[in-house]
Amino acid sequence: MPEGRVIGIPRRRVDGRAKVTGQTRFADDLAFPRMAYCRLLRSPHPHARIVRIDTTRAAEHPGVLLVLTGDDFPIPYGILPVSQDEHALCRDKVRFVGDPVAAVVARDELAAIEAVDLIEVEYERLRTIADPIESLEHPEPRIHEYGDEGNIHKKVSLAFGDVEQALGEADQVFEDTFFYQGNTHLPIEQHAAVGLKDPDGKLVLYSSTQTPHYVHRALAKALEMPAAHIRVVATPNGGGFGGKSDPFNHEVVVAKAALLLDRPVKISLTREEVFYCHRGRHPVLMKFRTGVKKDGTITGVHLQTLLDGGAYGSYGVASTFYTGALQTVTYHIPAYHFQGCRAFTNKPPCGPKRGHGTPQSRFGQEVQLDKIADALSLDPADLRLRIVEHPDTLTANYLRVGTIGLAECINRVTVAANWKARFRKLPRGRGLGLACSSYLSGAGLPIYWNDMPHSGVQLKLDRSGGVTAFCGATEIGQGSDDVLVGCIAEILGIDPFDIRAVTGDTDLTPVDLGSYSSRVTLMMGNAAIQAAERARDILAQAVSRKLDVPAARLVFADRRVFDAEDPARGVSFQDAVCLAETAFGTLGTTGSYTPPKSAAKFKGGGVGPSPTYSYTAAIVEVDVDETTGWVTVPRVWIAHDIGRALNPTLVRGQVEGSVYMGLGEALMEEQAFRRLPARLSSALVHKFPSLLEYKSPTSLDMPEVFTELVENPDPAGPFGAKEVGQGPLLPIMPALANAVYDAVGVRIDEVPITPDKIVKALDAAREGKPARYGPASFPTVPWPEPLQVPPPWAGGDGHATNEPPRKSRRAARTADQPETVVRT
Repeated sequence: MPEGRVIGIPRRRVDGRAKVTGQTRFADDLAFPRMAYCRLLRSPHPHARIVRIDTTRAAEHPGVLLVLTGDDFPIPYGILPVSQDEHALCRDKVRFVGDPVAAVVARDELAAIEAVDLIEVEYERLRTIADPIESLEHPEPRIHEYGDEGNIHKKVSLAFGDVEQALGEADQVFEDTFFYQGNTHLPIEQHAAVGLKDPDGKLVLYSSTQTPHYVHRALAKALEMPAAHIRVVATPNGGGFGGKSDPFNHEVVVAKAALLLDRPVKISLTREEVFYCHRGRHPVLMKFRTGVKKDGTITGVHLQTLLDGGAYGSYGVASTFYTGALQTVTYHIPAYHFQGCRAFTNKPPCGPKRGHGTPQSRFGQEVQLDKIADALSLDPADLRLRIVEHPDTLTANYLRVGTIGLAECINRVTVAANWKARFRKLPRGRGLGLACSSYLSGAGLPIYWNDMPHSGVQLKLDRSGGVTAFCGATEIGQGSDDVLVGCIAEILGIDPFDIRAVTGDTDLTPVDLGSYSSRVTLMMGNAAIQAAERARDILAQAVSRKLDVPAARLVFADRRVFDAEDPARGVSFQDAVCLAETAFGTLGTTGSYTPPKSAAKFKGGGVGPSPTYSYTAAIVEVDVDETTGWVTVPRVWIAHDIGRALNPTLVRGQVEGSVYMGLGEALMEEQAFRRLPARLSSALVHKFPSLLEYKSPTSLDMPEVFTELVENPDPAGPFGAKEVGQGPLLPIMPALANAVYDAVGVRIDEVPITPDKIVKALDAAREGKPARYGPASFPTVPWPEPLQVPPPWAGGDGHATNEPPRKSRRAARTADQPETVVRT
């Protein structure tokens, strides 16, 4: 940029809080504002009160344009209506190492980095709560002033039938404790955002988010702005996996800065900062009590989970329910008692990672089933085939199962892996393990309960023969744009290349709730089909008049509309559009999708319902070195009940990506923390906030993957399709644990399954101790009285018998807040 005339801008206060500095700006900057850059100052303490912040030196640093603190952000926000507990910058205290306390905006990133180091913060350190056991033992000081009690965020107790009676009727009861370590998403692309004011003075935020709709809501609340004056654009993501599903502080900060400075402001987090944002897999301690008959039939299950939630709510209330919600849709469980507890700790907040809340308890259930099969002298595959849930079933906790291809998945992988000939028959050190899973094809209820559609699609038909599809769904690498145009092209008989997709823009597109819960293909796909069918009907009317052919006889294919009985009689798709526009005016249609009503009417029943569920079975083969404990995975066989594969290449990519991520969680990934020495403050810090130390598999670690797609179209899905983005990950971790047992005869009842744990379990076996490594016990938790919900076969109607009546959602609404009813 050519050097312009220097203009001094006097130092001043904006809104009584934010400090715009007195640094000089180029005249050219005023006419054409250059990008400014933001950096955040983060807390070095895990738990402390903020006594004083002095930003004077930072504000005077050359190049600095703006300094912000928590006083500039008085309004809290959060992803769930029951957990509005975050501020863009901390106001009163910090809750984990990495919590942001101040922001600097400067003309270049180096100046911002230098200025951040000049901010002085005085802290009063508080007791650090390091894990859920400490949360139970130390209710004070409270990390938050809300929650069920002390440092407990959420406690759940749901009883579906008399589980103690069911366990008493069992021939054998198995009791096992498991631990699933937390881990993070590790997308290649870090979080980044750009805030700016458009020519009309409205706020625009470009962000690598999975949920532009909810970021839009959070900005309107935190900045006290009309939602209609805010536009959020979800840029194509370089990976998300759930880690970009929350509204984040850096998004709110750059939005505020852009409004104050009237220039674009950018922030790109470092990899270390991404570890602090986290929202990854909750560490979960689990206790399973399962009663079975001699043939393996389950009589009842009692599951307890204890979640380490980190410092903020995030999706944590839903995460707690998810650790127990989906056990019943995989296998038939006639009586079920679930108790879940999420604790606040002084660590980065946990949230949704691929499989959201379900991989942890899936690991425990599948490893315990392997133990049950071993104790009953049953083949693990045969045991699962006996207890697979039936299609078109209402489960004990009122989840409606539609089609279920799990039995075929099990049969496919066992044949492909030659299971019958090889299981328990391989040489010492080599083994096979089997596990299964189920997952949602989209959450049945929105985060903010309302009766509006979950996804909408608008189509514009052009005289050129092109079609533009507008949808709020976010492309995060899973192929949602391809699904959108593919569904429309199939209905209209045109090439996908004829369709332009405009997605993830809250100004231009109808609402889609976001890329999470494996919801996009089913919900957006159904909305796209509805919009395309309406467009087809309009075109058919016009062509029917032109050709004097009944509209029902017209076929849309190969960019033509023609008579099914005389294919030579027809018009091009472009001509059909022109005919329809002549007859009816400018052409546009809409489609939307709302899931069916849930059968669960009890408090907590909002987590778990889905239009349909996908199913997966996997067999993992391992080689285990008994000297070092090192595990090598040469092959994985996996079968996924996809309903119908709309794009088999993308489907296989999702399945194999799940295998890769599952192996990382099973063998090496962990979000671990350590205490600094007392001379360095005794702070609880992230052990490995770097890709140099946080280990994940490379391409050289990937095994051969043999993928089987089980296609049985489900009526709930677009052209019969189900989800594939998350479900195939779930069986990998328990299948690997079961394979290690087959190989060397030791149980590793926690993940990651690292070499040192295998060696310790082998040493224990040689000493005559239990051949196992894992947690010894589950702590005493003051559980609430369980909600008693009789299952359908006991005459239940989905309501709890001991729950006080609740207001209807419609009665709880207010005119100016149409989406304010809280899901708990």
